[in-house]
Formats: sequence, C-alpha cells, structure tokens
Amino acid sequence: MTGLPRYEDVVDAASRIEGVAHRTPVLRSRLIDEQLGLQAVFKCENLQRMGAFKFRGAYNALSRFSPAQRAAGVVAYSSGNHAQAVALSARLLGIPATIVMPHDAPDAKVAATRGYGGRVVTYDRYTEDREEIGRALAEKDGLTLIPPYDHPHVIAGQGTAARELFEDEGPLDALFVPLGGGGLLSGTALSAGALAPGCRLYGVEPEAGDDGRRSLAEGRIVHIDTPQTIADGAQTQHLGDLTFGILQRTAPTVVTASDDELIDAMRTFATYLKLVVEPTGCLGLAALRRHAEELRGRRVGVLVSGGNIDMARYAALLGGG
Repeated sequence: MTGLPRYEDVVDAASRIEGVAHRTPVLRSRLIDEQLGLQAVFKCENLQRMGAFKFRGAYNALSRFSPAQRAAGVVAYSSGNHAQAVALSARLLGIPATIVMPHDAPDAKVAATRGYGGRVVTYDRYTEDREEIGRALAEKDGLTLIPPYDHPHVIAGQGTAARELFEDEGPLDALFVPLGGGGLLSGTALSAGALAPGCRLYGVEPEAGDDGRRSLAEGRIVHIDTPQTIADGAQTQHLGDLTFGILQRTAPTVVTASDDELIDAMRTFATYLKLVVEPTGCLGLAALRRHAEELRGRRVGVLVSGGNIDMARYAALLGGG
C-alpha cells in the first residue's frame, strides 16, 4: 500500500479479519435515549477479542507478514490495548512478539499482554520516548515494528468497526469516536465517507490532551507533553503522519471530555447497558452527553472502544475513590 489508505483497504481488512475478529454487537438503551432526547446506538468494541477495537488493526497488519518477518518477530509500543492486540494476533499467527509498555500501565493490561505470550519491555512514559525504544529494538533484533496507529494496515483494520456499524444500522446523523493517535478515527472516517457521507463525525479527546483539535486547527501536527488523564488509551502526544493526513482531508469535528465526565459515562454504561467500559472507551458517550442538545431527535452512533481496566481501579472510580 502506498500513500494514505482508502476505503478499499478497509474492505480488504474486513475480509482478512472475518472469522477471527468478533463482529461486535450494537446495543441501545431506551432510558439513555430518553435522557438525551435522541436515538443512540453503541458499537461495543469492549466486547472485541482482547477487549478492544485494537485487535482489528493488529491482526490485519500481522497477517500480511512475510515468512521471514514472521520468523524474526514483531515489536510494538503501547499503553495497553495495542500491546494486547499485537500479542494475541502474534500468538494466533505463530509470531514472536516484543511489547514496549509504560511501567505504570494498568496491571490488567500488562498481565494480559504477557498472558498472550508477549515479552514486555517497560519504560517511563514521562521521561522516555517509546517510539525511539521501539525503533531501536526493531533495528537491533531484526523485528518488524507495528506502531499503534500510524500504519496503513492498522488504520484500515480499525475502520472495519464503523463499517460493521453502518452495515448493521444504516446511515447515522452523527458518530462519536475516541481520539488518541487517530487510528480509530481516521479508519472510521474512511468508512463513513463511503457508507454514510452525511454522517457528522466527532473525534473525542481527553480534556487534558487536545493535540488533535489543535493540529487540525493549526494545519500541522502539534506535539504535547503526555497528558494527565484517566483515559490511558488516549495519552498520546501527537497524531501520526497518516492519521493527520486522513483527518485533515475528512475534517471531523474534534471535541473533548473531562475525567469527571468519563467517570459519569462509566457509571451510565454499567447502570443502563451492564457494560464494563474503560475510561478511554467512554470518551464518545461523555462528549455526546455534552453535545446532546444540538443533536436532539437524531440517530447518533457511539463507538465504545474498549473495556480493559483493573477491577480495583474500576471500583474506585465508580465509587468516587
């Protein structure tokens, strides 16, 4: 693949992951609809294999490795969900996996990554550069580096979630999608452009880290310090070249959600949909609640990106601890 990925690449990715990735359910809540004054549909990627949408992009990318690449192995860097996705995909495909993870990554995500067979190398996310560490390991050991979002096959794989949502629900008036490095949002933009061109796309960042909004506003990739937020899956410092290119072309609306709003959304998911959703996965619902008035009476999608969180941490957040 050369240049930016296209919707045709999403279609190809869908054929590669079919029968391996779950076609996750789309859920609704009458009470949430009544509270917000609209019709909301939730694409539940927290119920995906390894608990997040990241499996789609990782498997699509690793499934394309040559025999030599498979024998040498893969390296990835991630705060957790991409780590698990690459480790599980590698296990299914018989590929050795090395994963670079922050030393303060959630214990559940580190344990799951190791449980899938990944070799974990830790670093300090506030003082060290994970991209430099990943590149150095790739060069030293002859590994293939699969970054968490700025890779054409990863982006195409992530776009399959929205493709399924539009196939199952038809065109929507709006769709809210978590935004970290932009892999999910840019893949979603490819599917929305082909299947629901009238759908208004919202990317949702943590309030503490609005680099995506600033990047699109300034017309350049803005780099920030690692944001302090409970949305650990969106603690990215910048968009990627590919994801920025797609988002600049498709021009989604980028909004933010506070940590308090994420906790409220976690409670809503648990109460009304009986779903365990990690803070990053709550970005879409949190932003929808803030912007519900302007979408009154519309059909709105929310992409629930993941559900991987330590249960002690989950209980503390819901309990206000």
